[in-house]
Amino acid sequence: MKFLFLAFALVPLILHAQEPAKAVPPRAYADPSSTDLDFPFQGEYIGGNDGKKLGVQVIALGQGEFEAVGYVGGLPGAGWDGDRKSVTRTKGKRGEGATSVHFEREGMVGEADGVKIYVRQDNGKDVMELTRVNRSSPTLGAKPPEGAIVLFGGKDANRFTGSSVTEDGLLTEGAMSQEKFRDFSMHIEFRLPYMPSARGQSRANSGLYLQGRYELQMLDSFGLEGKDNQCGGIYTIAAPKQNLCFEPLVWQTYDIDFTAAQFDSTGKKTANAKVSVKHNGVMIHENQEIPGVTAASPQEIESAEPGPIFLQNHGNPVRYRNIWVVRK
Repeated sequence: MKFLFLAFALVPLILHAQEPAKAVPPRAYADPSSTDLDFPFQGEYIGGNDGKKLGVQVIALGQGEFEAVGYVGGLPGAGWDGDRKSVTRTKGKRGEGATSVHFEREGMVGEADGVKIYVRQDNGKDVMELTRVNRSSPTLGAKPPEGAIVLFGGKDANRFTGSSVTEDGLLTEGAMSQEKFRDFSMHIEFRLPYMPSARGQSRANSGLYLQGRYELQMLDSFGLEGKDNQCGGIYTIAAPKQNLCFEPLVWQTYDIDFTAAQFDSTGKKTANAKVSVKHNGVMIHENQEIPGVTAASPQEIESAEPGPIFLQNHGNPVRYRNIWVVRK
């Protein structure tokens, strides 16, 4: 049995393509305690075959439809070698009242029950078993160091102008910091809503704007290729080295080191802004140059002036907590 079958012969598929606007917006679930019947099956699984490791991400696409994405060597950031050509995909279906998601192709059957994925041949012979894993960022809950400016630490520590805080103490989208910054390091924790029927830029969209000029995208890109307009991308400028986006409704982190663009006394730019970003503890950008202001930025012009931290409101209930900045 060829290992490249990768747990039930996952087939190539273009996922999350842009779809025409619908009259009824896709439903967004912002609370993990209140979702739908498909949510428990979505997640990450690890297993092996013939001594080789395989990672699988199962994505819920709404109304019982699913896709499974297989990675040779393990999950992104945890064993996968980054070879996109080896990534494989297949569709799956959870029938009405069913307690598992069914995948099938070329004489192989896979069943995902939310805890395990069982892969068998049509004749019932076992091929592989994968177990669900629940990853968390190693910097989750990182405490602000001495001298840090806490932009948001709950209801009693909020330095975002005109912001809104939920009853359980989480910052909502559409917030701009009172303070402005040039060179800095920062930490932010964010949780993307679960929107299984949405696609593309409509799926849990927000963005973190550094200096109000440069967008680091926030989007439910779980299982996607990892492009510059997806989670971890510097919007339209640079794709992340790997797609480290966890499944929606799981807390995630960005740890950022930012160096502002440089200007001479006449106002001429002499050096581009640079940024290094760790997404869920894994470096996805390292000293990445940003040649100019990204699209739809609140601060439309580059200059030597400092700028705010801005959390974009794209109409989706993204939540934030534990945000702090250290000036350099």
